[in-house]
Amino acid sequence: MARREKQRLAVLGASGSIGVSTLDVVARHPERFELIALTAYSRIDVLAQQCLRHRPRYAVVGSAADAKTLSAVLSDAGLATEVLAGPEALERVAALDEVDTVMAAIVGAAGLAPTLAAVRAGKRLLLANKEALVMAGALFMAEVSRSGAQLLPIDSEHNAVFQSLPADYAGSFDGKGVRRILLTASGGPFLNTPMAQLISVTPAQACAHPNWVMGRKISVDSATMMNKGLEVIEAHWLFNAPADRIEVVIHPQSVIHSLVEYADGSVLAQLGNPDMRTPIAHALAYPERIEAGVTPLDLCAIGRLSFERPDGKRFPCLPLAYQAMSAGGSAPTLLNAANEVAVAAFLAGRLPFLAIADIISAVLDALPAVPLPDLEAVLGADREARLAAGKAVARRET
Repeated sequence: MARREKQRLAVLGASGSIGVSTLDVVARHPERFELIALTAYSRIDVLAQQCLRHRPRYAVVGSAADAKTLSAVLSDAGLATEVLAGPEALERVAALDEVDTVMAAIVGAAGLAPTLAAVRAGKRLLLANKEALVMAGALFMAEVSRSGAQLLPIDSEHNAVFQSLPADYAGSFDGKGVRRILLTASGGPFLNTPMAQLISVTPAQACAHPNWVMGRKISVDSATMMNKGLEVIEAHWLFNAPADRIEVVIHPQSVIHSLVEYADGSVLAQLGNPDMRTPIAHALAYPERIEAGVTPLDLCAIGRLSFERPDGKRFPCLPLAYQAMSAGGSAPTLLNAANEVAVAAFLAGRLPFLAIADIISAVLDALPAVPLPDLEAVLGADREARLAAGKAVARRET
């Protein structure tokens, strides 16, 4: 039997929940994968331990001071890992010739430039950074087409859709008899909380997701359902799906990760325990299947799968996302930036939970949607929205 060539990986955002899960799957298959680069913004202690275990050729951190600290730790341990710092270093390792596959798991707008660098270099891209498509969907997908990069979705919902579409799906709903996509949402921690109690929600409560273990920002997005709104926009770009053919359905058990309905009435779904190692392993090994360390699904133990339609009054961020997608141009970029500012203010204790949607709505009303022909225009819209959102937060504090 011919020896298998190892897949050479760069993990952007290695210290976050997706990065940690990726390294867990990779460690189970040392014969298949080789880690070339690991990156983390500021969690140097976590990145140091990861480097000691996986011995990458490169490590990237956010600042020169952190790079000096990490370099000393790794040098003392006898590692020859080259430590780099800053945004340009992220783009460099994402495009390295010796890297085949890039896991794009940096949260938020900060992940856009290195993710785009990986696409432009024609890499196999495992996309966990949904903001890249939300902020710059048209530009991003044009670069995928131009470079020949292979794009595999990591979000559990989009990975489920990917698995449920025809293997030769090439972006045409009607051409493949697809009627619609149904993205499932857990409903987060406040699905059944009386509305009056949402006024006093704390960051700790918002981050206590009932099913998934996630970072703080994405946990708040799940609580507001902005996470699902961003996923609707992402699905639009990934699958060339019209807005009116993407539906969100609340499924509190988080067992069905999404569904595809066909013209003949068939509905295909992907099921599994709520564990991100499943979509990560699927994308890492695609089109093969590998062990992910995930507990087998026991439907009899679960007993019941339930569904309901989302309430736009309880979750106003979801209709705001549909509104931004329909407006097009810079509107999704504005939406994402305003949300990041508002969530950060909530987590810092500067903004009530229910005001997150108010800040986003104010920014969308204040700034017109304009075309985004290039990355500079995308980043300009992002900056403008952050400034407007920051001012809106400040006004509420006075």
